[in-house]
Amino acid sequence: MSASVVHTTGLTKRYGERVVVDHLDLDVPAGVVAGVVGPNGAGKTTTMRMLLGLARVSSGEGTVLGRPISRPASYLSRVGALIESPAFYPALSGRRNLAVHAAIGGIDPRRIPMVLERVGLADRADDAYRAYSLGMKQRLGIAAALVGDPALLVLDEPTNGLDPAGIRSMRDLVRGLADDGPTVLLSSHLLVEVQQVCDWLVVIDHGRQSYQGPVDGILAGAVTELAIAGENTSDIGIIRDVVDRLGYDVQAHSTGAGDLRVVVPSDADPTRVGAGINRAVAGAGITLARIDVHRPTLEERYLTLTKKSA
Repeated sequence: MSASVVHTTGLTKRYGERVVVDHLDLDVPAGVVAGVVGPNGAGKTTTMRMLLGLARVSSGEGTVLGRPISRPASYLSRVGALIESPAFYPALSGRRNLAVHAAIGGIDPRRIPMVLERVGLADRADDAYRAYSLGMKQRLGIAAALVGDPALLVLDEPTNGLDPAGIRSMRDLVRGLADDGPTVLLSSHLLVEVQQVCDWLVVIDHGRQSYQGPVDGILAGAVTELAIAGENTSDIGIIRDVVDRLGYDVQAHSTGAGDLRVVVPSDADPTRVGAGINRAVAGAGITLARIDVHRPTLEERYLTLTKKSA
């Protein structure tokens, strides 16, 4: 992996006696889309606010783009951010709002046409902001974050409140930005979207980091299973005996549903394992009604991690 864009050690935020972020260690490589996930109140937004200098760090240390988080002014010119809802002038067009944003920030406005094209608003750039849909407003917020050509883009819940079409559009936009643009650090509660968009994952619970690494890595230790059901529920005992003789581990047995949950070895192909079980069961004179492959999802692994820290 490339050098870290965000690195923290023991990052902590307290409000009085309440600890919101608790000795958080982060290490986000350059060039990734990093998803920060966790339950409500886990400390996701507070963490981002500390990285952006919007909330004072209680203790701990870290760097953003190689500069210490104790001096956010040293790196914020290279960071674009959309935290909470974007704030623009309702009567001004999208283009004019970006021009105002650039003027206030001392940013060269010549990138405005390019970023409007990049976020898919070029054909609506001269419409008043008040006429924009929620998804368009979010896109304009991202455009504002991109005007300064940042090395790091921070997005807090960018799909919040969007309909399914808007969520898909935002997903495509974020993934496209990362392909040839800044490192992206985003928080989200939509785990399916995180799994499709992100290649790096940070799970925060009760202010602490419970997983950090590639998205695929969180699934690496999870178990793939086969759900096997016979045509007759009374055959479940014979099916289990056959599976045991083949050397596979039965993870669960639901007599009500008449099925078995069989663990697939980590180095085996689930389809081949299922075919082998089907042949062996047929040889015992039993007909199977179904064999379904159950692969672990990000949501299941996330729930396992957050339950451990509850």
